Amino acid sequence: MEAFEYIADARDAGERLDVLLAAMLPELSRSALQKLIGSGAAMCNGRPASKNTRLRAGDCVCLELPEAKPLRVQAENIPLDVVYEDDDLLVVNKPKGMVVHPAPGNPDGTLVNALLWHCGDSLSGINGVLRPGIVHRIDKDTSGLLVVAKNDLAHRALAEQIAAHSFLREYRGVVVGHLRAPSGTVDAPIGRSDRDRKKMAVTEKNSKAAVTHYETLEAFLGYSLLKFRLETGRTHQIRVHMAYLGHPLAGDAVYGRPGPREKGLHGQCLHAKVLGFTHPRTGEFLRFDSALPEEFIRFMRGLSRES
Repeated sequence: MEAFEYIADARDAGERLDVLLAAMLPELSRSALQKLIGSGAAMCNGRPASKNTRLRAGDCVCLELPEAKPLRVQAENIPLDVVYEDDDLLVVNKPKGMVVHPAPGNPDGTLVNALLWHCGDSLSGINGVLRPGIVHRIDKDTSGLLVVAKNDLAHRALAEQIAAHSFLREYRGVVVGHLRAPSGTVDAPIGRSDRDRKKMAVTEKNSKAAVTHYETLEAFLGYSLLKFRLETGRTHQIRVHMAYLGHPLAGDAVYGRPGPREKGLHGQCLHAKVLGFTHPRTGEFLRFDSALPEEFIRFMRGLSRES
């Protein structure tokens, strides 16, 4: 049994318990949350709470979450762009629009469905049935390179490299405007947004450290092509950090406001271009580079370069 805990602040004062929890736990429907609360799974300051409980600043909310029933994940014959493969791992070039692993809103057509067809039973089981072999993720509308572990030894070794910041991840992205400093580092913690809890934000509250290094590669009229190197891997990290600086990624309707010139983009203009890591069995450092997708190139061709 997993427990969700939250300390209400002044901005939550007067909010109904079920409304707050629905915003904090978007993966659960309002009706499902209300059933949980009605069953006695919600506590406020150590006492049973109802869905109508009005919160005050400082209230401690605790909700016991039942163990998730795993989706039945089916292998699907979906073509994969496999860049490298051996007995321990494979590196794939994920297309834009593909979800990495199944979720209630995306039960099939994901990278995991394709991997199950391609690899059969040869995937690490550390992340369970919904995310077999998945060591790290990229967003649905971000294209590029991912490494997948075929066994637990490889999974643990790769995860350790990510935790030690020795796992190389470089992205290319087009952002709106020109950054004041052509290169630099964004060191700003990321957590769930208080204003819209389906989004992430730079915040000191219930957050984790997030570090993104960036460098301007080319300037266009109203846009810039940047290289990003991740030191950490928080949800939506690059997108959140760029929006925080006032330069959201082109095409990002969640953290920005796409303009008329971005109509041809289907989601953020972001590509996981370079991946590098030490092979968990051989000790050799492997480095992979992925070409920018056609949509990315076409968008840049339509922009006027700064003189």
